[in-house]
Amino acid sequence: MAVRLTPNAIPAIFAGDVDSKPLVQVLDIKLLGNSQGRYRFVLSDSVSSQNAMLASQLNDTVRTGLVRQGSVIQLLEYICSRVQKRKIIVVLKFETILLDCNKIGDPKFLVEPDSIDETMQPNDNIQLPARVASPQLRTQNSVTNVQNFRPVVQPPYQPPPNYKNHGAILKNEAPARIIPIAALNPYQGRWAIKARVTAKGDLRRYNNARGDGKVFSFDLLDSDGGEIRVTCFNAVVDRFYDTIEVGKVYLISKGSLKPAQKNFNHLKNEWEIFLEATSTVELCPDEDGSIPRQQFSFRPINEIETADNNSILDVIGIVISVNPSVPILRKNGMETQRRILNLKDWSGKSVELTLWGEFCNREGQKLQEMSDSGFCPVLAVKAGKVNDFSGKSIGTISSTQLFINPDFPEAHSLRDWFDRVGKDAASQSISKDKMAGAPKHEIRKTISQIKDEGLGRSDKPDWVSVKATITFIKTDNFCYMACPLMIGDRQCNKKATRSGNIWQCDRCNQEFDECDYRYLLQAQIQDHTGLTWVTAFQESGEEILGCSAKELYLLKHEEQDDARFAGMVGSRIFNQYLFRLKIKEEVYGDEQRVKITVVKADKVNYSSEGRYMLDSILKSSK
Repeated sequence: MAVRLTPNAIPAIFAGDVDSKPLVQVLDIKLLGNSQGRYRFVLSDSVSSQNAMLASQLNDTVRTGLVRQGSVIQLLEYICSRVQKRKIIVVLKFETILLDCNKIGDPKFLVEPDSIDETMQPNDNIQLPARVASPQLRTQNSVTNVQNFRPVVQPPYQPPPNYKNHGAILKNEAPARIIPIAALNPYQGRWAIKARVTAKGDLRRYNNARGDGKVFSFDLLDSDGGEIRVTCFNAVVDRFYDTIEVGKVYLISKGSLKPAQKNFNHLKNEWEIFLEATSTVELCPDEDGSIPRQQFSFRPINEIETADNNSILDVIGIVISVNPSVPILRKNGMETQRRILNLKDWSGKSVELTLWGEFCNREGQKLQEMSDSGFCPVLAVKAGKVNDFSGKSIGTISSTQLFINPDFPEAHSLRDWFDRVGKDAASQSISKDKMAGAPKHEIRKTISQIKDEGLGRSDKPDWVSVKATITFIKTDNFCYMACPLMIGDRQCNKKATRSGNIWQCDRCNQEFDECDYRYLLQAQIQDHTGLTWVTAFQESGEEILGCSAKELYLLKHEEQDDARFAGMVGSRIFNQYLFRLKIKEEVYGDEQRVKITVVKADKVNYSSEGRYMLDSILKSSK
């Protein structure tokens, strides 16, 4: 198949033409960095060749073989960016025209005048733009090259703009060219992006070795579907916090790009923008509506069952139950609200969704009223956090957004399914916390069965219920001193060390006046088949001992009331509980051991237990 590449494509791109859609050939592909790096292409128009970078979101086109060395492609979207004083083509979108093709022509590498090495020899295999060739070379090639080159004109010098008397929002007198979010890289000097704010985080305050500070972030979405997080610190917070509104479109420039902190940033972008004192944020009219209001990537509920713990995802489902909001005392001593509801979809599974804080009173109350009236609304969850503490569940975080009965195709399809067949279809919960209110679903085992059935030795932990009696509690190290500082939405809880009157945390690298006290309780439990050791952490430790770890620590080490301390611990010995256990094999040094953790410890309700035993007898007699 004869292929004609677009003449002059490479020099034209270098001259600033990014509006055409030329055909070029990929002469070489090379991965830069590790497996998460970027791919470098060498592109040719059959006469000239030049390096190009593939936008990171297109990496899969190489990995899956959609483009390879020799392929002829059509550049649909691209820019020419300066990287370390050299121009490089950044490919944002392309289409493969011919997957395999022999090399076309005898292209020479096109070099900018500023990047020519002084040691380069006259016979080196390069090609220069006409504007830098010698007079003799221009004369010799004037006939043959007039069709092959577009003259590259040096733009006139422009002095930098003078910024004076700027208010909260700065306007750039010489605005940079707007580029897609996907094309951003740290080597660009001047850039601007036009995007919609899809989420805005709360204003948070922090304290570290450099003093007090404040920070907030917001997420952006552009018309090409690119997303990126923007973060502001201290004085920049004062400039932009009240300006930024969710749903509005802004023109943003003069920020710095740094690697995204994936522990706190769920967006699919390797970079994050940090606004500075010279950054500009200008509100734009949303005239054509080309930028979507939100971008979702919904996961069916049955796929959440295999999702990683703490991963962030989008889910949509029908609300089939809503529990009342209840007050919860957080680990930092502050009270918040919690509300649990259940979602189901057409995958045949349902999942618990836990609303925290203001979500309980805003969307949670509205959902409660709908549920009480007998209506099951559609709920879309943007950026929910997966928790596998007891089965799989979803929880809200500060960047989560909830949409009740949203107006988009997925919601309409789900509503139609539910109204036709879904309301009568059975669904199985992937949230395996079956202790309260659903004893018929719990997996009841004896202590001997834990060992005999090899529980905990698979890739995933086993969750079982065991009715057993506490026979011994270790009291030498029943708790530890923990860091009370918050990391994002979670308390650090790592072990803290004391230095004089100050506590320190190696993880946070910060100091604080008071530490937190958290249970690390080792207890022996026994039933009629055997005994085993279990570990109880904070909440389950409080359920067993009936008081906080701090109260018990002060009683033993500050008040030194050994008799009262022994009485409080002793009163729990020989008490019978229904333990919810997490069983998982872990590595200690070079040894693999099965660790049994108490997730919940409920005193036995003998009325419920009697019904359970009667049901077991009836089932076994059939």
